Amino acid sequence: MTSAVAAALARIGERDPVLHAFTEVRHEEALAEEHAARGLPLAGLPFAVKGPAGLRSYAARSLVAAGAVPVGTTSVPGPGTPWQTWGQGAHGRTVNPWRADRTPGGSSAGSAVAVAAGMVELATGSDGAGSVRIPAAWCGVFGLRTTAGLLPSPDRTGLASPGVLASSAARAETYLRHVLDGYAPRPARLPVPAAYSPDLGFASVEPEVARVTRAAVERLAAAGVIRLVQSPVTLPDPADAWTAVRGGSPAPATRALRAAGDRALDAFFSRTPLLLTPVTPNPPHGHEGPGNVYSTALTWAFNLSGHPAASVPAGFTPDGCPAGLQLVTDRGTDAELLGIACAVERVLPPPGPPRPPG
Repeated sequence: MTSAVAAALARIGERDPVLHAFTEVRHEEALAEEHAARGLPLAGLPFAVKGPAGLRSYAARSLVAAGAVPVGTTSVPGPGTPWQTWGQGAHGRTVNPWRADRTPGGSSAGSAVAVAAGMVELATGSDGAGSVRIPAAWCGVFGLRTTAGLLPSPDRTGLASPGVLASSAARAETYLRHVLDGYAPRPARLPVPAAYSPDLGFASVEPEVARVTRAAVERLAAAGVIRLVQSPVTLPDPADAWTAVRGGSPAPATRALRAAGDRALDAFFSRTPLLLTPVTPNPPHGHEGPGNVYSTALTWAFNLSGHPAASVPAGFTPDGCPAGLQLVTDRGTDAELLGIACAVERVLPPPGPPRPPG
């Protein structure tokens, strides 16, 4: 019988020369480590790690201690490139597994592609502006950004939190269970009161994305997973504040803008446990870049505020690309968020691996 690690390595060998998700594959090391992991809780579960420092991350070390086996390192933007570039694998530019002429999103580009293409079921990521949620949305997989400060992060600004990309919310629970001390599942009590905001009060969302996410919300309401409530939330556009915080020079005006966003979200979550939005205002763009559109428009507000947020597959836009529905809950309610996401995906199941693009 072929082992789980050997099967994952075979899939990588077959699919990665087209998709370019991996920068390095740990063939001999992973097979050797699988044998030693058989008596541990995760018993040799293969997973991928984001970027060159991925193996040293707290999350990866925790998963390895529980018996998971890292099979390779996934692509991220190359050094010196603008943040709009999305990943360079060992074989070339990382491509979206649904359409090779589109980006998979970033910066956890290779991790999302590796999961979407069925090379692994689980990959680590990190999210400083949407870097887990955007590639999860555009590749049709589940992505979770954890509450700021919940897990160790090397980012001194506090914007980036560890996260996971997974074939499903249920599989993502493997990650949270083994990286978060004291984790206890929190199954959702249905229906969950929820508000849907198509734009958070400031974003310009393309009509095809708005239609897909609105239809997904309506399906969840019809199935009794959520109960839509009138609980408006209007946030200030976070672009300037995020940029100033990332640059290390937040001025008084920046702090005031950030505080206004925090007050609005605190008021919202005091009365409503779940906020739903599109993950991005746009479908996946070409490899030349997004132009003047900020794909982060609906994600980076929650990096500033520190809230946990997830992307679940919502459906496909007319061009054949996945779109994501963003789920946001109050700070520290990561287990509750995952429980809601598990209920959501019973109505909105992940699409499964696409046929590799040629």
